Amino acid sequence: MNNIPSKATIEHIRTIYKKGTRVQLEYMDDVQAPPKGTKGTVQFVDDIGSIHVNWDNGSTLALAYGVDSASILSTSDED
Repeated sequence: MNNIPSKATIEHIRTIYKKGTRVQLEYMDDVQAPPKGTKGTVQFVDDIGSIHVNWDNGSTLALAYGVDSASILSTSDED
């Protein structure tokens, strides 16, 4: 079973979740997930589409594309 997004999808994710984008956690399928509502700052999107976030509570768990969800609070001005 291959759940890795296509290269085009990963590039699209990278345009939405640029470094510095602020997000708020809605759902994460992980027992060690930060609490719902935790805010954080996107660091990067890796080659399998995981969105790496530095959460304000100190956690660094990545969001799994297609599984976890977070809302965008503000976007980065970086290109």
